[in-house]
Amino acid sequence: MSEGDTLAAVDPAALDGIDPNRIPVHVGCVMDGNGRWATKRGLPRNEGHRAGEEALFDVVEGALALGIPWLTVYAFSTENWRRPPDEVRFLLNVISDSVLMRRRQELHERGVRIRIAGRRDWRVPKRVLRRMDDACELTKDNRRMTFTIAFNYGGRAEIVDAVRALVRERVAPNKIDERAIRRHLYWPDMPDLDLVVRTSGEYRISNFLLWELAYSELIFTDTLWPDFRRDNLYAAVREYQRRDRRFGALGEQDGDQDGERD
Repeated sequence: MSEGDTLAAVDPAALDGIDPNRIPVHVGCVMDGNGRWATKRGLPRNEGHRAGEEALFDVVEGALALGIPWLTVYAFSTENWRRPPDEVRFLLNVISDSVLMRRRQELHERGVRIRIAGRRDWRVPKRVLRRMDDACELTKDNRRMTFTIAFNYGGRAEIVDAVRALVRERVAPNKIDERAIRRHLYWPDMPDLDLVVRTSGEYRISNFLLWELAYSELIFTDTLWPDFRRDNLYAAVREYQRRDRRFGALGEQDGDQDGERD
């Protein structure tokens, strides 16, 4: 797929029922179920992570086809360091070798800007940090889609880090508001999430982009992440478009259009 491809170039049947004028600006994916996918097949857990990589890039292609400008995936949380060391090493290698090395040129050619959201602390190997920096530098001028990898990320940690930055700057308490905190998030220009999809039948947010998902539409699916594909993404977008997004105001079924309360 080239950068010039458009929604019209995609198989129309696959996108049946999707309004191209109401595509969510920012979609987040909590990619869950790799280990269970492997266990169900009698395979090592790491094989589930390997299969999850294929699912990820099929979803990226689907997001590009839809024209979604921001896609953020939860790849490695601050809590994932508690997993067995062999599994942690494998996950780091998948992210480092596949996403940040083998796939970065492919993403660059598609006009995708790669970003990393999370803490750069002592636990992250230096080679992984270097590959992160190289991938971000290579793709920094691309604007077709911003693909953010939440790595060593925690929603609470992001808010804590923002508050610490404000304290270091000695910002007066009466000057601290939502705009001040947003300016100190990992990526202040990242728009709020419109849609969050979590796979594997779990009904939790798991500390994912807590600030940015305040008014997100949440969709939970029983599909395990390695089985999730662009068609599943299209189905989630259809469901998103069926919902009445209110942002705290009255919806069409609740009262007058001007927001008058009962």
